[in-house]
Amino acid sequence: MNDLLERLAALLPNLLAAVALLAVGWVAARLLRIVAERAAHFADAAAARFAGGAPKRAARAERSAALLGAVVFWVVLALFAAAATQVLGLALFTEWLVRVLDHLPTLAAGLLIMVAGYVLAGFVADLVAATATRLAPAQRNALARLAQGATLVTALLVGADQMGVKVTWLAIFAAILVASLLGGVMISASLGARGYVANVIGAHYLRQAFRVGERVRVAGFEGRILEVTPTSLVLECAEGRVSLPGRVYHDEPIVLLPGQADG
Repeated sequence: MNDLLERLAALLPNLLAAVALLAVGWVAARLLRIVAERAAHFADAAAARFAGGAPKRAARAERSAALLGAVVFWVVLALFAAAATQVLGLALFTEWLVRVLDHLPTLAAGLLIMVAGYVLAGFVADLVAATATRLAPAQRNALARLAQGATLVTALLVGADQMGVKVTWLAIFAAILVASLLGGVMISASLGARGYVANVIGAHYLRQAFRVGERVRVAGFEGRILEVTPTSLVLECAEGRVSLPGRVYHDEPIVLLPGQADG
């Protein structure tokens, strides 16, 4: 018992010092996490103001701030834990923790790059959506999502490379995925624009072949030509005004009826 008490008495100062280090580390980690979260919120608010009236991103900002705060908290706590094990004289555990801490800066840098890329991707999406005002809403949103995805993938690849992960195959896979998405978008756009282009070309030839006021019969409709718009032919029929797509010039026979042309 005396020997045990002597050993406890000899160990007590180191134990108290280790507990004090852990307590100080926990407080410091908490404070630095709060600072990191507020800094993330401040950066997100500044990015929103710079984007010029971008929509609110409260949920996304909260997630990115929480992730950044968690990274800072555990990194600081791990540093104080290493110091505490060294004070206690736990050589084996200290050596293992030191090895972990040797890779911790690289790991923390990679995680911070990913978190910063996540925040930056949201900012880029909002910036594109705010500046591409000439596009339709659907096209603007698609372009914003594409810019956000490209920024996020780039940040993930750079962060993984910083952490020592071989990103060659990941980069190849990401390039194939992006190329596939872009190819699908281009094919969809070309298929969707095929009818529009056909109408534009047909309306061009309609303006050359016919004049406003002439009477024609086309696609089961008979009437006087009121207007040839960039994509359609407008007739005044007995049933009322009808608008035919410009591609009728190629798809349907057009009969020019005899009669006095107006205008």
